[in-house]
This record gives sequence, C-alpha cells and structure tokens, in this order.
Amino acid sequence: MPRLVMKFGGTSVADLERIHNVAHKVQHEVDTGYQVVVVVSAMSGKTNELVGWVGEAAAGPDANAPGFYDAREYDAVVASGEQVTSGLLAIVLQEMGVQARSWLGWQVPVKTTSAHGAARILDIPSENLDAKFDEGMQVAVVAGFQGLSEEGRITTLGRGGSDTTAVAFAAALDAERCDIYTDVDGIYTTDPRITQKARKLHKIAYEEMLELASLGAKVLQTRSVELAMRYKVRLQVLSSFSDEPGTLVCDEEEIMEQNAVAGVAYVRDEAKMTLISVADRPGIAAAIFGPLAEAGVNVDMIIQNISEEGRTDMTFSCPVEQVPLARKAVEEAKAQGEINYHALESDTEVAKVSIVGIGMRSHAGIAQKMFKALSDDGINIKVITTSEIKVSVLVDRKYMELAVQSLHDAFELDKAS
Repeated sequence: MPRLVMKFGGTSVADLERIHNVAHKVQHEVDTGYQVVVVVSAMSGKTNELVGWVGEAAAGPDANAPGFYDAREYDAVVASGEQVTSGLLAIVLQEMGVQARSWLGWQVPVKTTSAHGAARILDIPSENLDAKFDEGMQVAVVAGFQGLSEEGRITTLGRGGSDTTAVAFAAALDAERCDIYTDVDGIYTTDPRITQKARKLHKIAYEEMLELASLGAKVLQTRSVELAMRYKVRLQVLSSFSDEPGTLVCDEEEIMEQNAVAGVAYVRDEAKMTLISVADRPGIAAAIFGPLAEAGVNVDMIIQNISEEGRTDMTFSCPVEQVPLARKAVEEAKAQGEINYHALESDTEVAKVSIVGIGMRSHAGIAQKMFKALSDDGINIKVITTSEIKVSVLVDRKYMELAVQSLHDAFELDKAS
C-alpha cells in the first residue's frame, strides 16, 4: 500500500476537540488506501511550559542559561509533550475503529546525534514500523521533535524539529508525499496581512521555498525544506482547519510555467552595522567576522566599500536584538589589537525585503525592475545583496510594508502564471 506522512503542529492539536478534527483527517487518508505515519507536536504552549519547569527545577540565578542544567534531563522533560499528544491521538483513532498505535522516538527508533537540545537525525530504520504495518496497523502516530542518541538517551531536535521529523520519515519510508498541516492553508506570494493581493501558490520549487523560509517566511523551517530537497520528498502545506487545497513544494521540473518572481519575503527586525575606515589588508574580513561568529552573531548581508587609499568601510546586517552582542565582540577585537577602525555605526531601524524566484535565472532586468519600483515609491535602498534566485535590500523599517506592496504589484504576483 502507498504510504503518506501527515504532520500536525501545536495549534492543530491544541485540545481534544482539535485532536478529534485531526483524527478525522487521518481516517480520510486511511479510507483512501494509505498506510499513514502521523507526526505530532506537543499541544500549543506545552513545550514552553515544560521549558519553564526545567528552569524552576534548576532553581539558580542563571537557570535558563545553556549549560546550567543537565541537557540530557532537559530533553527527557521537554520531549514529554509530544508523548502526550501521540497517545491521545492514537486513543481517538482507535475509538473510531482505526488500527493505530503511538510511537516514541526511541521505539522507532529515530537515531540522532548526541547534541541535546539541537540533535540531528542520522537514520530512521523502518523495520519496526514495517513489521507492524504488515500485522495490520493502519496508522503510526509518532511523537515528533525527538530521537535517541548513541548513548541511549532521549534527544530533542530543536527549532522546527517536528517538521524535520516528518520529512525524515517520508524519506525513510519512501512515502508518496509529506503533508504539513498548520494554521495557514498554503504558501502565499507574500504575507496576506501585508497586502490583500497576496495569492496562494499551487506549486513552488524547493529552492524558492528554501530561500523564502530563510528570508523570513514562517510557514516552513529551513531544516525541513533542505531535507525535502535533498531526498526529493514532495511536501504539501495545508490547513488543519479547512478542506482547501494547499501548496505543493516540489522539484522545479514539476512546474510547467514559472513566473520570474515567486514571492516577496521580509524580515522586520534587522540592524545595519558599519565599521568605518578599517585597514584594507588580507585577512581583515576574517579578523572582523571571526569574533562575531564566536559570539554567536547571525551575520547576514555583508558589503565592503573602499573609502580611501588603504582603508575600507565594512557593513553587515544582523538581528536587531544581537546588536549589543555584535558591538561587544567588535570592540573587544579592537582592544586586543586584532582590528582597528575609526568608528562603529549602527542603524537599528531597518528591515530586509527580498524577491525570490527560480525564473530569475532566465529573465534579465529583474533587479533593475525591483530598484525602479522602490524608487518610484520614494524608498531608499541602504544595502543590496543578490544570489542566483533572489535579490535582498535593506530599507528603513517604516517603509517595509510599502516596499512589500510595491514589489508585489510591480511583479504582478496577484496574477497566476
């Protein structure tokens, strides 16, 4: 029988009423003829509650700081949220006459690295699930976000862990598709809260979805999209709360016609930092960005401008909340004599706006069209970066929504290709 993986997030299983709703969607797929693996998150808010309990149990001034408590026990506590959800959904399905049982990460097993709190999946042997499906099991309800280390300890997978779990199961079991159910009904050309003209996409290529996810789109985590692209897992994003068709994330060969631009993404809380008059010498970039990396600063856009003979200005962007961390790292590097600069300027009132589309590869003038659209609306561009399928700019945050709307209109994203 064909296999299907279905993943339901925290809002989809927030209470028993919603769990019953999920069960009916699962039963429909069973009736269609699928063997189903359902990956569930913890009920909405439960993981945060469990994390809070860990901090209270540690009972120290830095209880929530990494390394303060035993990360192995942290994972043992935090992983319990998914255990509750998987058991409850299995019970509801059984009451509906569906042959279902719950599976924890260690029972499958989902083999992971030993990086507690941020483990990565190494392998998912299918023998145990295969045997139960052969015995008549119709649905395996799997606790997402968790696995088993080589030392035999429970691990958690970190941000986006349940989505990653679902894609990994689809790859391991050669599933026909992986359906990600969430509180939105698909992938849109941009955030519908920004412009009412946003249009739901029928299909989007892996590369486009990966760029959109990394550039601020919240629907899918980058880890799950990367995994889907690597193993050619067809992903479908759809709503738990409606029967509307969703958006298929697939290989670009499945998409007959492609607009030059597929979508507009944004990141609201960005900052721009500039080191003025840095010595222009071999190794200066490493001397600047090495300390930033060691401090955990997520540097994004980087621009280097020659300011005068033998000197250069180095500009980079980072999340606005990391500005103090970045400033401290750079100032310490200067104090230690690793770098020298005239001044460090920061602008914490900027946002990043990006256009994404694999059609850029075969269409000329996309960047020029973007810049003209922003210029026509009086929006000044502070920083520009490009790749093969995206163009990103930093603009004043107060113009962010106008920039998104302007670009959405300029590329006529409200119209189907």
